[in-house]
Amino acid sequence: MMFLTFLLGLAINFMGYIPPGNINLTLVQIAINRGTKQALYFIIAFSCIEFFFTWFIIHAANWLAGQIKLDIIIDWVMIVLFTTLALVTWINRKKAPTTDYSKYDSIKYGIVLGFVNPMQIPFWMICGTYVIAHGWITTGTLPLIIFSLGSAAGAFLCLFIYSRVAGYFQSKFELSTRAINTCIAALFFAFALYHIIKQLQLLFWA
Repeated sequence: MMFLTFLLGLAINFMGYIPPGNINLTLVQIAINRGTKQALYFIIAFSCIEFFFTWFIIHAANWLAGQIKLDIIIDWVMIVLFTTLALVTWINRKKAPTTDYSKYDSIKYGIVLGFVNPMQIPFWMICGTYVIAHGWITTGTLPLIIFSLGSAAGAFLCLFIYSRVAGYFQSKFELSTRAINTCIAALFFAFALYHIIKQLQLLFWA
């Protein structure tokens, strides 16, 4: 039963990180600019934080669901986050990759983004509530720890695949760092614009 709980957490969070977002696009950028070793440091650090993040959100799901303005707050945090990431990527798009990065830089980056990951709040509020309501996991301490470990493993596995695919495409098609950074910056700007339009619609047409 505990193994199935682990697999459930792994499968759900693996699928959660498949769509492009701030985490996997940042990872792609790290893998291409800094190499797969630095990307692995980022993934390990991020996955460790994901364990605690999942555990906390599932425990706080009922309270968070009662916060009326939570979705608005998340949208504005995402606007700031995506805009910041887009600007940083755009400004550094012409810089050539270097090999003198410390592993602690990637580890700290993974920890920071592990905590600043607002999109996971509604994701786990929905998925966590669903699996608990259907009796797929129980709310005991040990099952939730096992489930959160599976969640961390799912994030690790999906992001690891992202990093390997990014490295493969760069080596196979000799993509320039500038072109990749420009595309990633454009995606970040697009995500920020989406959340801005969403809030404007709620403000003027709700």
